[in-house]
Amino acid sequence: MRYAIYATPPADHPLAITAARWLGRDAFTGEDHPLPPIQGFSGGAIEAYLADPARYGFHATLKAPFTLADGQSEADLVATLDAFAAQSAPVLVPELVIRRLGRFFALVPNERVPELDDLAGRIVAEFEPFRAPLSEADIARRRVAGLTLDEETNLLRWGYPYVFDAFRFHMSLTGRVPKDDAEAMATELKQRFAEFDGKPFAIDRLGLFIEPERGAPFRVHHVTMLAGAA
Repeated sequence: MRYAIYATPPADHPLAITAARWLGRDAFTGEDHPLPPIQGFSGGAIEAYLADPARYGFHATLKAPFTLADGQSEADLVATLDAFAAQSAPVLVPELVIRRLGRFFALVPNERVPELDDLAGRIVAEFEPFRAPLSEADIARRRVAGLTLDEETNLLRWGYPYVFDAFRFHMSLTGRVPKDDAEAMATELKQRFAEFDGKPFAIDRLGLFIEPERGAPFRVHHVTMLAGAA
């Protein structure tokens, strides 16, 4: 079993509902939805483009998936997360926008939000004692993407390449989309997520997601509210 600490809207938030219908899966309920019909894509393309974000559930990564370290328990992890959230303030993203990051699409802040970067960094560091070391297979899998020297250092030290200065808050809407389909995908996403594109978004809770076994869909296991003073 692996755990991950993610930012997530509440289960009944319009963005969470729209994203679950788009991805074909709701990580809160485990319910599957028929994938959306989209004109202009070859057979099976949408399934391939959405498979990865659907498995992880709609979220933004704050502490990447990890196996519990020896001597740590799920109960202690949940209690520590609740205590952390009680002392941490919600963060407002002034403008959330749809953007292509490399070969995938995501909702991201239009500009960096220092308070959000700080929250993510504190989560990475403070929950590190709960993380077991990566296996050689996990390290090799991360290296396939091609890492900078700093990202390689992060991977070996923190178990994930994209932390601290390399962190970019993003809520994935697709997996890798080839160049030939990128324009059509951008148009489709702009239509389906028009209600949220260019609008503010409040990060007011943390979700503890679990992967019951390697390769299984992640699901929401516990949600805790950010209740500290700004």
